[in-house]
Amino acid sequence: MSGFALSDFALVTGLGAGTQANFAALREGRSALAPCRFDALPLDAYTAEVPELDALPLTGEWAAFDCRNNRLAAFAMAQDGFLDIVAAAKSRYGAARIGVFLGTSTSGILQTETAYCNRAPDGQLPTSFDYGRTHNTYALGHFVRDYLGLHGPAFVVSTACAATSKVFASAARMIAAGLCDAAIVGGADTLCATTLFGFHALGVMAEGPCRPFDAARNGISIGEAAGFALLERAGPQHGSEIIMLLGTGESSDAYHMSSPHPEGAGARRAMELALAEAKLKPSDIGYINLHGTATLAGDAAEDCAISNLFGNRVPCSSSKGFTGHTLGASGVVGAAFCALALRHGFLPGSPHTQNVDPNFRGNYLRTGKVARITRAMSNAFGFGGVNCSLVLGLAT
Repeated sequence: MSGFALSDFALVTGLGAGTQANFAALREGRSALAPCRFDALPLDAYTAEVPELDALPLTGEWAAFDCRNNRLAAFAMAQDGFLDIVAAAKSRYGAARIGVFLGTSTSGILQTETAYCNRAPDGQLPTSFDYGRTHNTYALGHFVRDYLGLHGPAFVVSTACAATSKVFASAARMIAAGLCDAAIVGGADTLCATTLFGFHALGVMAEGPCRPFDAARNGISIGEAAGFALLERAGPQHGSEIIMLLGTGESSDAYHMSSPHPEGAGARRAMELALAEAKLKPSDIGYINLHGTATLAGDAAEDCAISNLFGNRVPCSSSKGFTGHTLGASGVVGAAFCALALRHGFLPGSPHTQNVDPNFRGNYLRTGKVARITRAMSNAFGFGGVNCSLVLGLAT
């Protein structure tokens, strides 16, 4: 057996804590999107919030890291036996040989928003505010690395919505280069006023729950999520049901800061590169988890790229109708959902999508279906034309 093996994912989304809770919602077609109640913000929008975080502050030796993003990361790492997975990996490789490569979009910006609202009369931020451990982009990597007791190379990628997909490619390269023997991959993104008001100001937030690939789609809904997995070279200890990272593909549109190439040129290039690295043909893929944000231009461009490369044979859907757009965490969520599809033989549908755009040519699933597959692709495309596709599969 060759290639890179992935452990079980540790996952928290608005659907629930742990992969079992998330898979139950996917099978039932149950969405986490609800009218926004986050921080009592005056927004007519839907979000997918993780409500438990308000009651899960980081305390003791981790108190300096306490912010919503790090809380969600800690909550996720407590799921699915992940801490035991990491402990076993430390025994095999040593703490200094395990890297930490994570992604986020806004990191702990909510902590800065709160600090700004509580500044002193002279304008000074509260002395308790720790920018380096809470808001800074690397704050997430700093916290996760220390929390897991690891000492290998570490960095955090912030490439908008492709961030937690690109870290899979980064980790694979770091292991291949001999800089580490295994790596923690994943990341977290959480709700904050800057994100919610920012997307609202751009005019791309749906009034109701988002409807990916729908003829009447009118924008995104935002969610929050965190997910982690251990990536390592496949070996004898991995059975036939292990999930493998078979290929990664990265590209840049170089087209527009916020709009994709209308024919999805960059998206198609990322998918082609992922297939080439996996040594697979388009016909080998059994399911595609689309980026599918429910914007007019984004969905149209992705459908163009998908249908031109795959035709209309491969079933595909967007998980955004379940979890909302989890921004920097959407890549790891998509990868985790692909792993669930591979392991359980169930392809998720698309809640809230009622009538697929008649101009689209792809094989879009509105309702979930049972299907035994061995290869799946996950797409994540971000602002600035950053694209990343992952190919996952069952070991053979």
